[in-house]
Amino acid sequence: MRVVVSAGGTGGHIYPALAILNKIKEMEPESEFLYIGTTDRMEATIIPEKNIPFVGIEMKGLDRHHPLKNIKVLSTFRKAIKKARAEIKKFNPDVVLGIGGYITAPVIYAAKKEGYKTFIHEQNSIPGMSNKFLSRYADCIGVSLPGSRAYFDSKKTIYTGNPRSEEVLSSIPMNKKDYHLSENKKLVVIVMGSLGSTTMTERLKTMVTDFKGKSYEVLLVTGKDYYEEFNAVKMIPENVKIVPYLDQMLSVMKKTDLIVSRAGASTVAEITALGLPSILVPSPYVTHNHQLKNAEELASHGATLILEEKDFESKNLLPMIDRLLNDSEKYQKMQACAKELGIRDSATKIYKILKELQGENK
Repeated sequence: MRVVVSAGGTGGHIYPALAILNKIKEMEPESEFLYIGTTDRMEATIIPEKNIPFVGIEMKGLDRHHPLKNIKVLSTFRKAIKKARAEIKKFNPDVVLGIGGYITAPVIYAAKKEGYKTFIHEQNSIPGMSNKFLSRYADCIGVSLPGSRAYFDSKKTIYTGNPRSEEVLSSIPMNKKDYHLSENKKLVVIVMGSLGSTTMTERLKTMVTDFKGKSYEVLLVTGKDYYEEFNAVKMIPENVKIVPYLDQMLSVMKKTDLIVSRAGASTVAEITALGLPSILVPSPYVTHNHQLKNAEELASHGATLILEEKDFESKNLLPMIDRLLNDSEKYQKMQACAKELGIRDSATKIYKILKELQGENK
């Protein structure tokens, strides 16, 4: 299979795209790929490092706060379409994928205008601007959460789940000793994204000592930008381990009893695939407050507890942790509800959709 894939801006788009490519490669080792991303975001570094052919196209998102700046954005969009059309025609794929981020808008639009089969995927509960625009140009639309189907044409929308889910299940559980953790104690992981958060760092610094004497252990992932700030915390309890970043987050999650996390699309996919009980702290700084909507969809099924950032304090968080870890009935119910929402063969589902689209070309 020959595939053009476009996804950009954040790991929440890039890693699901890579999960799909990995599944295609697993099923058809001779497959060839072309990845089209932006010139100045994460994918411009990550994708070439993985030896995947990469083309960077300059593209900017719309500025909701400064409308006049969008004149330049629209000009950039037209140029991006022109370059995308040329690259897609040269590669001549069987199918073109848009897995999120504003770079997908010119790529999928160009592909459809050139007559290629197109697939887009929405990871969040509320579609982003690009996918809303592209829905009319996509032959098929995959969604991570069932509630997202309401935003798209039901005739071509499929609840696929998030393709990251299969990678969660295939990951090897960590050895707790590698992080100086005990095998016989429950583990709570607290993580607020790979880069961390200024607001959450300030709050976490004040509550680290409050975990002293708890029967469980805490693995606090600060984010690369904030690790040094925790040097100022005196008397860190023995049951709290602090790290800047986890390269093998999926492996750690497999040995985690409870996670306290943001509510990004990939996190939601991972915890539902594993049936991992969680306390979600949605970021209030994202478009359309979509992390809150992600969390609310899980909460409505009994699959998580929500603690909003404004309420993120020891007096609220620690009792929530204690109630979950000490109430086996409540804990097991949340496990079951989370697992019920999880789709554990998402990448395979998407591969089958792509094969159908490829067959329609013939």
